[in-house]
Amino acid sequence: MSARARLPWRYLVPLVVLGLLLVLFGIGLRKDPRLVPSPLIGKPAPAFELPRLDAPGETLGTADLEGRVTILNVWASWCLACRVEHPQLMDLARRGHVLYGLNYKDERDAALEWLARHGNPFVASVFDQDGRVGIEFGVYGVPETFVLDARGVIRYKHIGPVDQAALERKVLPLLAQLEAEAKGTG
Repeated sequence: MSARARLPWRYLVPLVVLGLLLVLFGIGLRKDPRLVPSPLIGKPAPAFELPRLDAPGETLGTADLEGRVTILNVWASWCLACRVEHPQLMDLARRGHVLYGLNYKDERDAALEWLARHGNPFVASVFDQDGRVGIEFGVYGVPETFVLDARGVIRYKHIGPVDQAALERKVLPLLAQLEAEAKGTG
């Protein structure tokens, strides 16, 4: 076989590989990044004990979240999307839902000032300055919100700001179901 007959294959193989990569890339772009499944769903929340944001001499840990349905919101004062979701968190607190905050990779004074300015929906926030606890929860970025049942098991993870549609479609029905389950076993 002559060198001329082999020449098209030399160019065709890389083109086919490039074409396949472009198809895979296109499929990936159509997926919603908020639908990343968490391997922690259905498992107990990672154990932690951190200083409280507002009282550095006191700690709060996983055991404090058990016994009632809770929402754990990962937030930071530098996070623009956290400001977008904040009215929904305030509304959840007004409705009587229990919210805890995980202040992620922030400065304590900036976080306290942010809560003073925008309102504090949290029973308490813990201060995760180096982000280790966030990493254990599989946090990709802020904000992220976890719903834990009364046994401390993660039942739902929302990546990105919680908006009204997510509240009505997923969070509020799940909270009602979990609270009913907790009352039935309590």
